[in-house]
Amino acid sequence: MWKIVCPALALLLVLTGQVEAHFGMVIPSSSTVMEKKDAGLKLEVSFSHPMEMVGMDMPSPKSLMVTAEGKREDLTARLKPVKMMGRQGWQAEYVVKRPGVYQFSMEPTPYFEPAEDCFIIHYTKTVVAAFGAEEGWGEALGLKTEIVPLTRPFANYSGNLFQGRVLLDGKPVPGAVVEVECYNRDGGHKAPNAYFVTQVVTADENGIFSYAVPWAGWWGFAALNTAKEKLEHEGTPKDVELGAVIWVEFTEPLGK
Repeated sequence: MWKIVCPALALLLVLTGQVEAHFGMVIPSSSTVMEKKDAGLKLEVSFSHPMEMVGMDMPSPKSLMVTAEGKREDLTARLKPVKMMGRQGWQAEYVVKRPGVYQFSMEPTPYFEPAEDCFIIHYTKTVVAAFGAEEGWGEALGLKTEIVPLTRPFANYSGNLFQGRVLLDGKPVPGAVVEVECYNRDGGHKAPNAYFVTQVVTADENGIFSYAVPWAGWWGFAALNTAKEKLEHEGTPKDVELGAVIWVEFTEPLGK
C-alpha cells in the first residue's frame, strides 16, 4: 500500500499510472576503508530517482556533517557543484585519518515539488567504517527524522536482510512506510514495469522494517512522514514531506 504524503500525489498517480519516488542521496566512494590509499573519500550528494537514473536539480544543501566518536564536524563548506545524472548535484571530499565509524549526514534546503504541491526535506545519511573499527554504527544522530540501522550498515553481501528503525523527533514511527530503491549507476537493471521501480515495506509497531536486498550495489531506504509544521510557497502554506533516508552498500563476495 502506498502512503500518500502530499495530497496532490494521489492525482498524479491516477494521471500517470506510476509512482516516482524521490531520494536524497549521499554516496561515498566506498563504505569501508582498509588501507591508507583508499582513505580519501569522495561523497556524491544529490536528489534523484536512483533506479531510473533521473536526476533533479538540487539547491545547495543546508548542511553536510560527519560524526565519529561522538564528535561532529561540519563539511558544508567543502561542497562543490557537479553534474549528477545530468542535473545539479554536489560533491565533497573527506580524508579518514584514524580507525572509526563515520556517519555522514545531509540536510537539504527545502525543495518545493509542484507536482505534489508540497515541500520535500530528506534527512539523508550513510555510514563508513575504517581500519577495522566498527563500534557505534547503530547510534542515532538526533536528526529531525532518521533511520537507525539494526543491521550493520557496511560490509554486507547482496542477499542480506537489512533492518532499520524509523525515528521522528527521536521516537519510533509505528507502521512507517519505507520506500526502497537501488542506485542503478551502471544501468544494469531494468524494472519489468513501473510497479517494480520502487519497492515498499511497512514498519511494525516499533518502527522496525526489514528488506532482503536482491542484488549488489547501493540501496536507499526512505521513510516518509508529514511534518506538523507547514512552509510557505508564494504566500500559501504547504505541507512538508519529511524523509528519513539511509544508503547502504551491498557487495558480491570475491571469487576464489
